[in-house]
Amino acid sequence: MDTESTYSGYSHYSGHSKKAQRQGSRDRHKSPRSKDGSRSEKSVTIQAPTAEPLLGNDSSRAEEAQDDNWGETTTAITGTSEHSMSQEDISRISKDLEDSVGVECKRYFLLTLAAVLGLLVFLTPVAFILLPQILRRTELEPCGTACEGLFISVAFKLLILLIGTWALFFRQPKADLPRVFVFRTLILVLLFLLVFSYWLFYGVRILESKDISYQGIVQFAVSLVDALLFVHYLAIVVLELRQLQPMFTVKVVRSTDGESRYYSLGHLSIQRAALVVLENYHRDFSVYNPLLLTASKARAEKHMAGLKVYNVDGPDNSAAGQSRAMIAAAAHRRDSSHNELYYEEADHERRVRKRRARLVVAVEEAFTHIKRLQTEEQPKAPGDVMDPREAAQAIFPSMARVLQKYLRTTRQQHYHTMESILQHLAFCIANNMTPKAFLERYLSPGPTLQYNKDRWVSKHWTLISEEAVTKGLRDGIVFVLKCLDFSLVVNVKKIPFIKLSEEFVDPKCHKFALRLQSETSV
Repeated sequence: MDTESTYSGYSHYSGHSKKAQRQGSRDRHKSPRSKDGSRSEKSVTIQAPTAEPLLGNDSSRAEEAQDDNWGETTTAITGTSEHSMSQEDISRISKDLEDSVGVECKRYFLLTLAAVLGLLVFLTPVAFILLPQILRRTELEPCGTACEGLFISVAFKLLILLIGTWALFFRQPKADLPRVFVFRTLILVLLFLLVFSYWLFYGVRILESKDISYQGIVQFAVSLVDALLFVHYLAIVVLELRQLQPMFTVKVVRSTDGESRYYSLGHLSIQRAALVVLENYHRDFSVYNPLLLTASKARAEKHMAGLKVYNVDGPDNSAAGQSRAMIAAAAHRRDSSHNELYYEEADHERRVRKRRARLVVAVEEAFTHIKRLQTEEQPKAPGDVMDPREAAQAIFPSMARVLQKYLRTTRQQHYHTMESILQHLAFCIANNMTPKAFLERYLSPGPTLQYNKDRWVSKHWTLISEEAVTKGLRDGIVFVLKCLDFSLVVNVKKIPFIKLSEEFVDPKCHKFALRLQSETSV
């Protein structure tokens, strides 16, 4: 069943809205210019292509003007997410793209260098054992039982080292950091110095001196493998175990709405701490909703729009006097604006509760129209047998209008498209979930990862710090993670030193006496 066919009888409203849009565009073109013919600064509006949303993304002022019966004669309206950007922003984005190309080249160069070094490390012990056999096989002493046993030791140690290296280093990168990881670089430098020292000693004392003790050569290769295993153990301690013990508490605050979270971190650099914060942000913080901020800005502009200043002293009066008059009038009006805010929030909460109740009842009634068929009941079932997708399309029209009005009231319409709602409804039906489980996603805003990742997860962040990002965390450091729409302010505090003392309580001292007074009734 086509879900959009339920709104086909209400096309006259969409035609009326198109006329209103054309009239609004003509009014905007008729706006007067200034006398000197100057124009405002040029800007470019980039419209991101989005999937077909269930609801239009109108302004908050239009939402306040709508009545409770809105949506009875409407169609599903598509919309786009808009961000206005100036020419300077466009040039900055192009520069960032050029820098990102250099970052990619640097990352692949480091990966190639690490791979070549790792291959050299694993081939070096094998080369130490094979080169004497290839160059002067007849001059070497025969390899006894102990020497042959060392071959097994080298083979298993190299296998263990290979598995450990794969588990520790060969991982899918989670992010592109602005600087290199200092400790990992130190491990690579230590490996290079170790292998270079062994090759230097091997070339001077074994190849040039033509040592004929083959067991000593094999023992030398075993010592190299043992040293490599110790370096791998050092890498585990430095890269993994050192950061596990919590040493700092960071407070993360979103700049737009003030939502905050606390996290405990160990010994990390600033850039790696920023990566941990971003990973937890997409999981713990509620999704960023710019429409909630737009509503508060529209309310403030509405208060300022009603103020008028009349110049009674003539044109010679300065603009500073008018500014002071505006500020004084705004302060006088602010004394009574809290009442308006109180009644606006109370009315909004009342509408949300009413439409929430309507939505819950509509969804529960819609779920009663479907029934899961057992395997033995399918041949006997009357009518058509539907899969979860068809069942979702069948019951969705009965709840679509109520869900539409609720999402508009709570300003969540730009997060949910019609296709995403149908997919979620089909998922709930397929897994035999209740109406309450279906509504959980819409009754309260969830984390960012709950929504479409390609549209709401910010992929590019800028780390702003007064300290070098490769330095470790310390008490009092503040850094900022900035994306296109908002920023995260991170404040680092060291966990205080805690001193515990012990006090012994003798179990025999738990004895009590009953004190009776004249007016006490027992």
